[in-house]
Amino acid sequence: MTTDRNSGLVGHVLDDRYEVVKKLARGGMATVYVANDLRLSRTVAVKVMNDGLGDADDFAIRFDTEARAAAHLSHANVVSVFDQGSDGGRPYIVMEYVQGFTLRNLITREAPMDPRRAIELVEPVASALAAAHAAGLIHRDIKPENVLISDRGQVKVADFGLARAVTANSNAATTGLVIGTVSYIAPELVTKGRADARSDVYSLGIVLYEMLTGRKPHQGETPIQVAYSHVHNQISAPSMEVSSTWQGGRGGIPPYVDALVTAAANKDRHNRPLDAGVLLGHLRAAKDALARGVVDDPALVARMRRTEPEPTDSHTTPVPTLPPRLGAERRFTPVTPVSPTFDVSIDGAPFYSTGPVPYSPQSPHTRALPELSAAPTPSTSSRAPRPEASGRRWRRLVAVLAVLAVLGGAGWGGWYLLEGRWTTAPAMATLTQADAEAAAALAELHVTFQQDYSEDVPAGQVIRTEPAEGGRVLRDGTMTAWISRGPERFAVPEVTGQTRADAEQLIASGSLALGTVTDEHHDTVPAGTVISQGVAPGEQVKRGTTVDLVVSQGPAPVEVVSFAEKPLAELQAWAKENLITLETTDENHDTVPQGAVISQNPAEGQLHRGGSMTAVVSKGPVMVKVPTGLRGQGAETVAQKIRDAGLVPQFKRLVNGGFGMVLSVEPGEGTSVRKGSTVVINLV
Repeated sequence: MTTDRNSGLVGHVLDDRYEVVKKLARGGMATVYVANDLRLSRTVAVKVMNDGLGDADDFAIRFDTEARAAAHLSHANVVSVFDQGSDGGRPYIVMEYVQGFTLRNLITREAPMDPRRAIELVEPVASALAAAHAAGLIHRDIKPENVLISDRGQVKVADFGLARAVTANSNAATTGLVIGTVSYIAPELVTKGRADARSDVYSLGIVLYEMLTGRKPHQGETPIQVAYSHVHNQISAPSMEVSSTWQGGRGGIPPYVDALVTAAANKDRHNRPLDAGVLLGHLRAAKDALARGVVDDPALVARMRRTEPEPTDSHTTPVPTLPPRLGAERRFTPVTPVSPTFDVSIDGAPFYSTGPVPYSPQSPHTRALPELSAAPTPSTSSRAPRPEASGRRWRRLVAVLAVLAVLGGAGWGGWYLLEGRWTTAPAMATLTQADAEAAAALAELHVTFQQDYSEDVPAGQVIRTEPAEGGRVLRDGTMTAWISRGPERFAVPEVTGQTRADAEQLIASGSLALGTVTDEHHDTVPAGTVISQGVAPGEQVKRGTTVDLVVSQGPAPVEVVSFAEKPLAELQAWAKENLITLETTDENHDTVPQGAVISQNPAEGQLHRGGSMTAVVSKGPVMVKVPTGLRGQGAETVAQKIRDAGLVPQFKRLVNGGFGMVLSVEPGEGTSVRKGSTVVINLV
């Protein structure tokens, strides 16, 4: 059995500088120790590669390269790398020692966390990753164990560069090493073994999900099952795991946080934010909305699903460079076929032809021409030419002229039919209409104009021509040029307050498209009516732009609560909170206390916000007064008066064998008592 050499490093001094004090943690790739830097008198953390990883020369070189790259990453939320070396064949990295705890400890204690708390903790992690991505570094192993929180609350990301170096080791799979903790690993690392900045975004999205819900989204009995879930399953919205709903500062998870997490942890990398810099912008926007108590914001939800960076200035539009106007720097030269000339001398007199040469110099006809142009040998005789010779000379001249006429006419005709009647279409792109007309005139052409929309060519300039620049067109023929009307834009109609059907018709008739329709309860907007639209009315947009709608479902349902025998004030507070119109009537009741509810309608079921309810409120029992003038009267007379008042008489003899006269009553005469109460008659 092989013994890990790293187990005995405590007390050892690496490279005569780093004295190993104690072991902090051990992972599948390396063991981390606390050490004293003897040269600079400071406490550091030293990560020493475990046996079986650092022996290969190729891996050691890659490890060194990545350590150097990580050391150049200077960021407040990144664990600094101070040094790297090898001691006895053991590669090691010297890092900043962060005294505190890991995000894993915090998740164990606090999850599920409040959204604002979770985002405030994740934001510095995203900031560190954004700096790394900008520097061309990928972490590849983002997990709660690699996020350190110092005793002063500073968040730092550890293990930059290490995971990337390990993935370069071709033997990693054979040692049973899984690159990236399986609970947080990006799908593309599972399927292709390759990662980019979006892989870090995915892992951080999974971490944020766990912080919000207290559970990992991908689970299984084996690592393979967990990896399979990463590749094939999309995560659910975190709010589905949290019972309460977001109410502007208390409880639950708002929709825009759901959108942020599900976009970051999307199994399709192309649907995630491009890098941690984009994700950081989303986190800060969500944090701001949470701080302001925003319950929902469809525009913010849409922003969370964007994968590209936000434009820095939406009002800045590149200004195209316009071409020089005709008559300034730019000049147009008409293309005119040049007709070559040749000359023939007859009897020493030159004959010029301006017609084109219809055949090549190798033509048999042109080879015959030198005979015609060869001058006769001058006669040494001084005698005048004979009439016969003069006649022959004129006949030869006429013959030559006839041949030249035939050849020249045939040649010109062939040239005209094949090339001469054609010219080349001039360049008109980006010219104004006036300049295009001038260019056509110089090319001996006519031009007609049509209009079309263009996203690139400013209004009033030529977009394209038919035929295109350099194309063949008949001389004195006609070209067609399309003049730009500028970008095609359509005004977004006002659909707020319209029914959904009418809104869809208005959007379609405006050459736009219906986007996402979200149903929401609304206290005042009738069901089926548009509450809001995703693009502001009147905004100029491209053809086919989607317009999202929020459509009312009417008032939200309210579960009726029974308030029988409860104080009316409680019912009134509940009705006010749920916008219920309450009507009450009063009745006496023998058992329900005064001011308490006797009954309500409806007593159970559901109402909608804005609905109505009736309630009967107790005035307490009916009260009567004990009759007066009873003293000295007979017992039966008094008893009858008490009965007539709705009370119950009860005799009490104070003297045995007395006269049966009334001495007093209890309660006393004139006292208000509940109807049906007993009145004691004292007899003497």
